[in-house]
Amino acid sequence: MTTFYRLSSDSEKRIKKSRRHIRLFQNIRKLEKEGRFSEEKKAIQHGSTTVYAHSVNVARLSSFLADHLPLKVHQQSLVRGALLHDYFLYDWHHKDECPSRWHGFTHPGCAAENAERDFRLNDVEKDIIRHHMFPLTLSPPKTKEGWIVCIADKICAVQETAGPMVGKAQKSGAAAGKWAGKSASRLWHAAKRAAARHTAKD
Repeated sequence: MTTFYRLSSDSEKRIKKSRRHIRLFQNIRKLEKEGRFSEEKKAIQHGSTTVYAHSVNVARLSSFLADHLPLKVHQQSLVRGALLHDYFLYDWHHKDECPSRWHGFTHPGCAAENAERDFRLNDVEKDIIRHHMFPLTLSPPKTKEGWIVCIADKICAVQETAGPMVGKAQKSGAAAGKWAGKSASRLWHAAKRAAARHTAKD
């Protein structure tokens, strides 16, 4: 008689996370080899975060959201579109490099043109790149993948911009804030251990 073992929820999460990392790594290496994706390392996007790091952050978060939302999406197109959403290949902080003073409005089109020149894109990937700046640009995404990247892009932008300021505030200041952070961390780890024990008993 064959016995079938059901994976625990933690095991399933680890497998999904491993698959996300493998998919992301493979796509990054392919884009670096076939195009100019590595050039994004030369330009800053938000705060001290490069366009390259921002693109990877958005792709990672988009993939995570897709795994946790009740939506059926094309993961490969989602990751590729997210990695290429800011493929404009210039530093918009430098006036001599930026082709337009309205970078926020024009860079999706520029990124799409560069990406279509360097890679073969499907319709989902094109939609992600061209519409990720909604609502700043008035045309919304037309695909589920496009909406996911649009949302992930905003979250990462806020985190990358505000993160350094939060770090400076903590360094300059608040012992109470540090204590609260450590306490929250201890509670979180304690909750995880309790959940693990409960799962083991079941």
